[in-house]
Amino acid sequence: FCCYRLPGATLYLNNIDINRIARHFRISDGEVRRRYIEKRNTFKVRDDGACIFLADGKVRQRCSIHEARPAQCRDFPYDAPCPYLQRTDLLEAICPKVECSLGL
Repeated sequence: FCCYRLPGATLYLNNIDINRIARHFRISDGEVRRRYIEKRNTFKVRDDGACIFLADGKVRQRCSIHEARPAQCRDFPYDAPCPYLQRTDLLEAICPKVECSLGL
């Protein structure tokens, strides 16, 4: 489940993330920025607001760059509670989607 585009949630990319993605696609860091980055530090989105790297699968949506995903995605779940999950409004939006993806 990709939650970074929920209201109030933000994915921050750093230079290491951008370089990892560049190596994944075998393109330059600058080309990654041109093709995939908006506002200098986050991914562009599809027309439906989803991450451009969220691929529709037969069972559920998956990250199409999982091997090269950003540190913020890589580190989740965090040792400390995710700050987004401490917000009731975001929890109410996330929980039904997670439960659905688990078949609950």
